[in-house]
Amino acid sequence: MRKQNIHPWPEHSGLVRFRRGSPQVKGTPHFKEEQCAPALNLEMRKILDLQAPIMSLQSVLEDLLVATSDGLLHLIHWEGMTNGRKAINLCTVPFSVDLQSSRAGSFLGFEDVHIRDMEYCATLDGFAVVFNDGKVGFITPVSSRFTAEQLHGVWPQDVVDGTCVAVNNKYRLMAFGCASGSVQVYTIDNTTGAMLLSHKLELTAKQYPDIWNKTGAVKLVRWSPDNSVVIVTWEYGGLSLWSVFGAQLICTLGGDFAYRSDGTKKDPLKINSMSWGAEGYHLWVISGFGSQNTANESDSKSIVKQPSILLFQFLKSALTVNPCMSNQEQVLLQGEDRLYLNCGEASQTQNPRSTSAHSDHKPSQEKSPFADGSLESQSLSTLLGHRHWHVVQISSTYLESNWPIRFSAIDKLGQNIAVVGKFGFAHYSLLTKKWKLFGNITQEQNMIVTGGLAWWNDFIVLACYNISDHQEELRVYLRTSNLDNAFAHVTKTQAETLLLSVFRDMVIVFRADCSICLYSIERKSDGPNTAGIQVLQEVSMSRYIPHPFLVVSVTLTSVSTENGITLKMPQQARDAESIMLNLAGQLIMMQRDRSGPQIREKDSNTNQRKLLPFCPPVVLAQSVENVWTTCRANKQKRHLLEALWLSCGGSGMKVWLPLFPRDHRKPHSFLSQRIMLPFHINIYPLAVLFEDALVLGAVNDTVLYDSLYTRNSAREQLEVLFPFCVVERTSQIYLHHILRQLLVRNLGEQALLLAQSCAALPYFPHVLELMLHEVLEEEATSREPIPDPLLPTVAKFITEFPLFLQTVVHCARKTEYALWNYLFAAVGNPKDLFEECLMAQDLDTAASYLIILQNMEVPAVSRQHATLLFNTALEQSKWDLCRHMIRFLKAIGSGESETPPSTPTAQEPSSSGGFEFFRNRSISLSQSAENVPASKFSLQKTLSMPSGPSGKRWSKDSDCAENMYIDMMLWRHARRLLEEVRLKDLGCFAAQLGFELISWLCKERTRAARVDNFVLALKGLHKDFLWPLPIIPASSLSSPFKNGKYRTVGEQLLTSQSADPFLNLEIDAGISNVQRSRSWLGNIGPTHHEIDTASSHGPQMQDAFLSPLSNKGDECSIGSATDLTESSSMVDGDWTMVDENFSTLSLTQSDLEHISMELASKGPHKSQVQLRYLLHIFMEAGCLDWCAVIGLILRESSVINQILVIIQSSEVDGEMLQNIKTGLHAVDRWASTDCPGYKPFLNIIKPQLQKLSEITEEQVQPEAFQPVTVGKTPEQTTPRAEENRSSSSHGSIPQGEVGGSSLVSRKEEDTMRAEEEEPFQDGTYDCSVS
Repeated sequence: MRKQNIHPWPEHSGLVRFRRGSPQVKGTPHFKEEQCAPALNLEMRKILDLQAPIMSLQSVLEDLLVATSDGLLHLIHWEGMTNGRKAINLCTVPFSVDLQSSRAGSFLGFEDVHIRDMEYCATLDGFAVVFNDGKVGFITPVSSRFTAEQLHGVWPQDVVDGTCVAVNNKYRLMAFGCASGSVQVYTIDNTTGAMLLSHKLELTAKQYPDIWNKTGAVKLVRWSPDNSVVIVTWEYGGLSLWSVFGAQLICTLGGDFAYRSDGTKKDPLKINSMSWGAEGYHLWVISGFGSQNTANESDSKSIVKQPSILLFQFLKSALTVNPCMSNQEQVLLQGEDRLYLNCGEASQTQNPRSTSAHSDHKPSQEKSPFADGSLESQSLSTLLGHRHWHVVQISSTYLESNWPIRFSAIDKLGQNIAVVGKFGFAHYSLLTKKWKLFGNITQEQNMIVTGGLAWWNDFIVLACYNISDHQEELRVYLRTSNLDNAFAHVTKTQAETLLLSVFRDMVIVFRADCSICLYSIERKSDGPNTAGIQVLQEVSMSRYIPHPFLVVSVTLTSVSTENGITLKMPQQARDAESIMLNLAGQLIMMQRDRSGPQIREKDSNTNQRKLLPFCPPVVLAQSVENVWTTCRANKQKRHLLEALWLSCGGSGMKVWLPLFPRDHRKPHSFLSQRIMLPFHINIYPLAVLFEDALVLGAVNDTVLYDSLYTRNSAREQLEVLFPFCVVERTSQIYLHHILRQLLVRNLGEQALLLAQSCAALPYFPHVLELMLHEVLEEEATSREPIPDPLLPTVAKFITEFPLFLQTVVHCARKTEYALWNYLFAAVGNPKDLFEECLMAQDLDTAASYLIILQNMEVPAVSRQHATLLFNTALEQSKWDLCRHMIRFLKAIGSGESETPPSTPTAQEPSSSGGFEFFRNRSISLSQSAENVPASKFSLQKTLSMPSGPSGKRWSKDSDCAENMYIDMMLWRHARRLLEEVRLKDLGCFAAQLGFELISWLCKERTRAARVDNFVLALKGLHKDFLWPLPIIPASSLSSPFKNGKYRTVGEQLLTSQSADPFLNLEIDAGISNVQRSRSWLGNIGPTHHEIDTASSHGPQMQDAFLSPLSNKGDECSIGSATDLTESSSMVDGDWTMVDENFSTLSLTQSDLEHISMELASKGPHKSQVQLRYLLHIFMEAGCLDWCAVIGLILRESSVINQILVIIQSSEVDGEMLQNIKTGLHAVDRWASTDCPGYKPFLNIIKPQLQKLSEITEEQVQPEAFQPVTVGKTPEQTTPRAEENRSSSSHGSIPQGEVGGSSLVSRKEEDTMRAEEEEPFQDGTYDCSVS
C-alpha cells in the first residue's frame, strides 16, 4: 500500500488513516482514457487519539513519526499499531554540539518544549527539527533501535529564531528558515557529527536596500524533486528560488513591492502552502492575498480575496538531471513540453515568432501578452547569438503518452537534440526541423531510460531498463537510421545505471551498486551504421560512497595533477584519464596510478586495451554544483583548455588551473602544478566557452507587470498577482578574475602567459580595464590601510601590453576624480604617459590624457601639452582632433570662464574662398551668405574674406590673445605645407579648420607663398595629386615639333573640355551667391572662352602629341581608375562635352584613339577638381607663380593667358614677374632633358612666354584691351549676361556656339558634379554648389 503524506491540522489531536481504493481504469492497453487522471477512492481505516494537537508528521520507512504539542514523539506503524512502543519525550533526548561530546549531553531542560516542524533525511538517517522556541537541531538514532535511550541530538548554538525546515537528501543539507528572513543551510560533519553551517540564503541590502521591513520571517522552504533548487517564501509575500549552494536564481520582490504606472501600490503574493509538481516543472501554490484595493467592485473583490490555487511554470537546465551535458558549450533549458537553447547559426533560420509569448518567463502565468523583445547581436561566437532563445516544441505525439520530459541532450555541434520522457526517447534535428520517433510504439513503451543519455558523433548512447526482459541495458542508436531496436546495439549490464557520460571514445557509467564501469565505443568495421561497445574497466567505489543516490555527477576527464611536463611522454598527459565524481557537493578525483606495475593481471583480457588502475580518491573542492571540462587541445590556450571549471553556487566559480613553466624549462620542485582559484560572477553559469574565456548563463528578472486591462476586472487582478519574470540569455567574461587571482598569489609569470594567449580576443582590452578598475575601486575606497596593495602589481602587469596607455586612461575616465591620485601614483605621472602617447603617435589617447591633465594640473601645463598635441595633430592631418584642440585651447585661454567661447565643431561651416567643404553634408553657398550681416561685405571686397560663421568668428575674436596664439600655430603650419609643396594637405587644412587661406596668401605673397624652384614644385604636385607625367607616344617621336603656332588636337580639345566644367562651376557660384562672386568670375569666364574659341578656329592641325594609356604611371593608374568609376556621372558629363566639340572639329578615327589616350593620361578626376579649386584660390590671392605651376600640370594655355591678362591689367610686383619668367625657363630646360612630354605644351605657350619676357623687361602695361579687373565689384546677375558680355567684347566667339553649349545642360551637369565632387580627404567631404 502506498504511504500517504497527510498534512495535519494542529487543532485536532486525532490521526485519521485512509486507504486508497483501486483506480478505475479500462483494461485495454494504450486506451485513450488511460491518459486521463485515474479516479481515486479513499476509505477510512483507523482513528488514533494522541491526546494533543499534532504539530508535524513524517513518513519514516515502515513507520509514521508524529510530533505533538505536548513535547512527545509518537512512532506509529502504518497499519495503525503502536506496537507497544512508548512515545518519546523530547526532554529525555540529550543534545550536544557534536556526537563526540560525553553521552550525557545537556537536555532541553524546560517543560513546554515541543517540535514545531520536522523533516526526515534518509541519507543522514535522522530528523531535522525546529522547536517552538526557535532553536533548531538534528536528532539521530545512535543504533538501529528508535527509543529515547538511543536518540541523540546535535544543535548549532547560534540559531534561536528558526521557523521551518526542509531537507535535501541528495546533498545531505538541512535548510532552516529564520524569523530574520534568511535561510540557514546546515550539513553534518562526517567525523564529529556536528552541525556545520554550509551557507546562508539571504537577500542583501545591495540587491534590495530596505529588505528588512519587506519580507518578514521565512514562512515556507521547499526543495525541488530533483534536489537542485530550493524555493523560499516569506510572511509578507514574495518568492525566491536558490540553487543548492546558495546562488539566487529568482526573486520576485522586484515586482512584488513596486508601484503601478497610475501610482497605486501592488500587493505582494502571499503564499499559505506550496508543493512542487512532477520533475520540478510546476509549483502548486495555495495563496491568501491579504487586503486588496477596496475600490474594486464587490464581485472582483470576492474572487480575489478567497484563497486560490495558482500554478507556476519553471524551466530547468539540462545539467540538473543529465550532468553529462557539462562538456558541451551550449546552454540547454528544458520545460515540461519544450526546450530552450542558445545555439547560434545552425538554428538561426527559425521563424522569429516561434518564441511564444510566455516562453520567456520563468515562472509565468499560462499566457502573457508580453515577451522580451530586445535584440543584441554578438558576432564573437555562434553560441552567443542574440538574447532570444531558440524554442523547440517537443512532439505532441511523443508527449501524449510520455509527459513530462525527464532528460535532454544536445550534440557537440548544436544541431541535434534528444529527449526522454516517461518511456522511450525521441530526437530532433535543428537543420531539418523534424522529430524522429519510434515506429513501433511497443518498443518505446518497453524501455525506461534510467541514467540519462548522451551523444557520441552521430549516435545516441543511453542506459535503460528493458521492462519485458527485466534487464538493465546500455543501448546505442544511430541518428540517421529509423528509430527501431533492430538498428540498435544493445549491451546488458549487471546493475541499474544511475549516471552516464561520454568522453572521447569512452563511455563512463555509474551504477546502483556504487561501481563505475568504463566502456569503449567505436564504429563497427562491418558497416558504417552500427557502433560497438566493449567493457574496458570496472572500479568499485562502495568503500567511498555511503549511498549511490548521493552521487550527483561522474565524468571522465583528461585533467590530472601532473600537467604533462613531468610525464615521460606528452601522449600520456593527453590520455591521462581521471574520474571526477561529485559526491553530494564534494568533488572527488581519481587518477590513474602510474607508480606501480603498469598492468594488473586480472584487468587484462585478450580483447581489452591495457588500462592502468586508479589511485585512491582525492577531494578537490566542496560545495560543487557543476563541473565543466573539455577534451579539445589547443597549444596556444593550454591554460584555459586544460583547466577544470567548477560552479559553487553562492560562492561563485572556481577554476583548477594548470601552471606551466616558461619556455618548457624544468619546473621548480616547490611549485605546485595546479592551483584552485575562486572568483565571483554575476550570472548563474550554465556553460563555459573555453577558448573564448566566457561563461554563458541565463538570468531571471522580475518586472512589474502593469496590466493593459481596466482596473476593475477580476482577470486583471489575477494576472497582476503573478510575478512577471523574463528569462534572458547572458554571458560574462571571467579572465580578469583569474589574472587578478594569479597576481595576488605572486604568479605573475603564469598570468602573463595566460594573458598573452588570450590577447587576440576582441574584448581583451576590456579585460585589462576591468581588472585595473576593480582593484582601484577596492583599494582606493578601503577604510583600513592595505598592507600589501595589489594596484602597483596590476599596473606593472598591464605595462607588458601595448594597450597599457589606453587601458589606464579609459579606466581613469570611468572612475571618479577623487581616486585619480591613487591610480596615477601606481601607474605613473600623467604628463609622462601623455608624452609616451605622442611618441607612439597615439593622438586620441593623448587627447584623453589631456583631459586628465586639465583636471590635475595648472592651466599653463595643460596649454603647453595641448599645444604639443595640436601641432602633432596638424602634422598628421587629424582634423577632428584639431577642431577639439582649438576649442580646448580657447577654453583654457578664457580663464576657465563659465561659458567658453563658441569654437568650431565638426558641424560648423568653415568656408574657404567661395566653396564650402564639409564632412558628410552639402551646404548651399547662398544660405551661408544670407546669415552674414551687411557690414561684412565691405570687408570682404577689400580683403577677400569669405562669409559664413567662421569668417565672423575669426574677425570678431582677432583681438583676443588666445585667438592670436592659435592663429600663429595655424599660420606656421600653413607656411610649412607651402614650403614642402604639400598643396593637397594645405587645401584639406584650410577646408577642415576654416582657415582663411586667401587672406593669408595675400599677406605671404612675397614670402612663404613664393615659388622658389618651379621644377621641384611641379614634381611635388605630380606626386601629391597622383598626376602622371606626360609621355610622348612612340609613334610620334619621329615627327619634328612644330612651331608654337600649332596646337595639337588633344591639347585644344582637352582645354575646351576641361575648362568648361570649371567655368560652369564658377558661373553657378555666381548665381547662387551674387555677393560672393568676386573678381575670379570676371577673370576666368571671358578668358576661357576667348582662348578656346580663338584656338579652335585657328590654322589646320598637323601633328598630335598624345600620351598612350599604357604608359601611365603605376601609382596614378589605380587612383584614377577608381576615381572615374566612383563618379560615373562625371565621366558621362565629360563625354557629352567632348561630343559638343566634335561637331566643330570633325575628327578621324585615329584622332579619336589619340584623344582617348590623352584623356587616360590625365590624373584622377578628384585631383583635377582639387587643382582647379587651388588655382582659383591662388588666382584670387594674387600668387601668380603658383597659378603658373598649376597651369603647367593641367597643361592649359588658358591659365598662362589669364596670368598675362592680370599682369597687363594691374600692378604686379616686378620680382614676381622675374620669378615666373625664370621658373618657366627652368621648367623648359628640365623638360628638354628629363621630361620631353612637357615639350609640346611648352611649345604651345611659347608666344605667352615671349610676351612675359617683354613685359618683364619693359615693366609697361599695354592698353590693348581691358578685361574685368581684380577689384571689380560683382554686378553681373546672370550667367547669360556674363557670356553675352564676353562674346560681344571679343567677336571671335560665334553666338551660335554659346547657345549651342546649352547652359541648361551645363547646369544639370554641374549640379551632378557638385553632388558627387569630393575635393579633399578621400571622399569624405562634399563640395556643394547649389
